[in-house]
Amino acid sequence: MKIFKITSVLLLLSVVITSCSTVQVASDYDQTVDFGKYKSFAFFKPGIDKAEISDLDKKRILRAIESEMMAKGFVKSEDPDLLVSIFTKTNENINIYQDNMFGYYGWGWNPWYWGAGRNTVSTTSEGTLYLDLIDAEGKELVWQGMGTAALAKDVNRKQERINEIVGKIMEKYPPGAEK
Repeated sequence: MKIFKITSVLLLLSVVITSCSTVQVASDYDQTVDFGKYKSFAFFKPGIDKAEISDLDKKRILRAIESEMMAKGFVKSEDPDLLVSIFTKTNENINIYQDNMFGYYGWGWNPWYWGAGRNTVSTTSEGTLYLDLIDAEGKELVWQGMGTAALAKDVNRKQERINEIVGKIMEKYPPGAEK
């Protein structure tokens, strides 16, 4: 019975760890735009102010975006070609693991036991970050990236997780440059 409990805990832990490491991304863009003309960027404060997350998380996200944009050759400017805005959504996911296979009597079939097994319930927070690139001259959205992933609860891991999410989103920019 002790082995079964340890195995169940290890299985649940491995599911949680592997589910936290994936980032699902997508992007959309205006196909008539020449993305090669964009060389500079600035953050679009009115859009960023509307994001319903803590100021600390906003700073983390903006640092990650700035780092990714500069890595792509962009320069931060007072007179930018692109304006960067963000939008966020969060969901609380409830995960239920049912262990009905062996019941409480160990391995194998037991004709005297028809009860339910054990249930393990856990919750995870999942966030979606929308990253909008807006043509500064025409004030039109030209590219949008979206990333969805489980959020880190540990303060020390938050910046690392946000960097991972933003990095995966920015792999889609410019269009056609995906790995």
